[in-house]
Amino acid sequence: MKKSKKFTIKKQNPRVLVAPLDWGLGHSTRCIPIIKELILLGCDVYIVADKKTFSLLKKEFPGTVFLRYKGYEIEYSRQKSFFSLKLILQAPKIILRIIQEKRWLKKVIKRYSIDAVISDNRFGMYHKNFPSIYITHQLFIKTGNKFSEGIAQKIHYHFIKKYSCCWVPDEGKDGLAGELSHPKKMPGNVIYIGPVSRFDKIPDMEKVYDLLIIISGPEPQRTIFENNILEQLKTVDGNIYLIRGLPEESEPPENFKNITIKNHLPANELNEVFAMSKVVICRSGYTSVMDLTALQKKAILIPTPGQTEQEYLAKYLMEKGFFFSEKQNNFSIKQSLKKAATFHFKKLDFPKGEYKKTVAEFVNSLKFKNDPTH
Repeated sequence: MKKSKKFTIKKQNPRVLVAPLDWGLGHSTRCIPIIKELILLGCDVYIVADKKTFSLLKKEFPGTVFLRYKGYEIEYSRQKSFFSLKLILQAPKIILRIIQEKRWLKKVIKRYSIDAVISDNRFGMYHKNFPSIYITHQLFIKTGNKFSEGIAQKIHYHFIKKYSCCWVPDEGKDGLAGELSHPKKMPGNVIYIGPVSRFDKIPDMEKVYDLLIIISGPEPQRTIFENNILEQLKTVDGNIYLIRGLPEESEPPENFKNITIKNHLPANELNEVFAMSKVVICRSGYTSVMDLTALQKKAILIPTPGQTEQEYLAKYLMEKGFFFSEKQNNFSIKQSLKKAATFHFKKLDFPKGEYKKTVAEFVNSLKFKNDPTH
């Protein structure tokens, strides 16, 4: 009698699709530590990106599978007074993109046998039959008007509830984002995962740069801010490092006498530059705030004009004593540095790495699902 053959069923690594919003680079950069954790835990990661987000994430994860797909491509106004109006006028385009990305996702899940989806603020990247995670710190959307804020929150919650779970990168109480991440009412699928950062503090690093300036955000405000900064730097003393926030640019920019200028730096190199810098000037985007907090850096925050979320965060965090803040209009590097020198910065002491536990639990649930013995 012949012996029966033994068959072994190979377990498939969980396949997770990660899709950050293209609204600036903050959504992509805060996905970096989460992607790293997914890979460390044995997942096959598929990254959805295009243009700037593709260039940035491709440099961080060159061996990862990328799926090129267009973002929402939001356009900002040059003038603060027209900021909200321009966003409202783009609503039909955004709705169309949401419908399109939902259809696209169904095809991708089938083609690549995707097990789960993680969307950072992309409304249509969910599937009712698969675990779908939504990442946002902005449960309460600031518009500057109570009526429109109520409408915006209802629309946002409508999409959040479509997902299996909503990860909020902040503490459950007394967090960094204030009422943005702690509204009076919230969906029932919210989990606070703690602040997320791609950086780690490097102790005892020699301070080489008097000032680190990071330009970021969507156009045209990124260029307006950069031109303002470059003009002022002609008369500013000290050793300065400037990052333009242009990962797509390959041509190296021209350096000034006492200024090092880079289009973009990968996370490990930027981590070192942070450690070697005394003071930072940057936007008050929430990802930047989380990074500064993780590194315990003194910083001057300059919110993007008209972007109510950044304006709220800059004011809130200055009142808390965590960071100094100035408005872009009539911004002076010299005057701001003088004011910041007398500002009493409170110590930034938030728990680190809490998100890793949440990611691990998520991955374990996927592995259990893919285990043929269950």
